[in-house]
Amino acid sequence: MKLTIVGSGDAFGSGGRLQTCFHVAAGDLRFLIDCGATSLIGMARQGLDPGQVDAIFISHLHGDHFGGLVWWMLHAEHITKREQPLIVVGPRGIEARYRAAAEALFPGSTAKELRFPLQFLEHVEGAPFEWRGLSCRVTEVSHPSGAPSYGLRFELGDKSLSFSGDTEWVDALVELSEGVDLHINECFVFDEELRYHTRWSLLREKLPSISAKRILLTHMSEEMLARADEINDPRIILSKDGQQLEI
Repeated sequence: MKLTIVGSGDAFGSGGRLQTCFHVAAGDLRFLIDCGATSLIGMARQGLDPGQVDAIFISHLHGDHFGGLVWWMLHAEHITKREQPLIVVGPRGIEARYRAAAEALFPGSTAKELRFPLQFLEHVEGAPFEWRGLSCRVTEVSHPSGAPSYGLRFELGDKSLSFSGDTEWVDALVELSEGVDLHINECFVFDEELRYHTRWSLLREKLPSISAKRILLTHMSEEMLARADEINDPRIILSKDGQQLEI
């Protein structure tokens, strides 16, 4: 697997970073993990072709993680004139939330039949999504979004990758990330007490229980970015837009 960080920022663009989006290339598969509103901008900067993406996996239904779907579908229909199928896998209500957002921003945009097959599927805990050799299983985390918010784990052959999504620390992340080649964890603040987001001071305490080979910190606030040089654990990688990692 090859991971490209399309967007590593929080909802506010802290540090000038784009919103959450990870591009994964594995053999002939191309998929996204989350699709923040700036995803097309980030892909253009990295020379990544949206038309080659086969599937988009959404962790939770906040705009900086799924809002880019609105522009994605318009771009696919009118710019790339996509014809190959696209699968979008997300929390319960993903299709309805996408349509509501699209109609609010571009009235009438969802009424026209697309030139390409589009399928919305919903995550099911305890029943991994299996597709073209790729497995994705989910674990509910703690981050209210009007629908279940999930951590995601992907496996393809002997490679594995997990993502916390947005969440305060929950012990379920230990199992989700067990033994993976790379675990991506949001780390919004350094030591501030804040509900529904991870802080570094607590994550640091939990590191002995996380068996992932490497841990990538993402979704960092201005405060977290300002103190990031205080982190010196050898397993920790600090994300930045455009960064590429071999998994």
